[in-house]
Order: sequence, then C-alpha cells, then structure tokens
Amino acid sequence: MCLLVVEDSLEMRRVIRRMLADVAGEIVECADGSEALAAYSQAQPDWVLMDIEMAGLDGISATRQITTAYPEARILIVTGHGDEPLREAARAAGACGYVLKENLLELKRLLQTPV
Repeated sequence: MCLLVVEDSLEMRRVIRRMLADVAGEIVECADGSEALAAYSQAQPDWVLMDIEMAGLDGISATRQITTAYPEARILIVTGHGDEPLREAARAAGACGYVLKENLLELKRLLQTPV
C-alpha cells in the first residue's frame, strides 16, 4: 500500500510514518497542499492523509483539487479540528473520512478495512 501524507509538521509526519510503517509499503510525504496534487500524480497512492490547516493551499482546497483531477482518490482528513463545519467542507471536497490527530490509531483501522 502506498500512502501520501500531506502535513506541514515534520514531527507529525514522523509520528504517522512510524505508526503506519507496518501497513504501508511506501509513504510519500509533502509539507503543504500545493505540493499534494503533483505528489499524487507522481505516486498514485492508495490513500492520502491530508491535514487541513497548512500555509499556502489548505487541505480542503487540496482535497478538492485532487478529487477533481482523480475521482478515484481516497483521502482521509487528519486534523486537530473536530468542528462540524470543517467535517462538512471535507466531505463536500471529496474526503472519504475524517480522523482527529488525538485518535491516530483510528487511521490504522481505517486503512486496514477492506473497501
């Protein structure tokens, strides 16, 4: 399984990488939403783990761009913001899941669930 992790915090990317190393054969990282579309195009990942709040292009906009260009893309939002308007915006942009950073173990479960 190939994962694309889009997260501005290097430390959070490291945490996610360590936690998912046993379920992902390859993990591609980028630090902001503006890099995400090019990284998706190159890696063609099975899943994208997308932060919302990043400098430049935010995760909701990046999700919309990726799902517009690649309707088959599977994107999980991984954020510290749990409010309902952001959840709705993520769904509207094409995200298929929403995980709070405080519940990162949920990521592993979601990634291992058959589609």
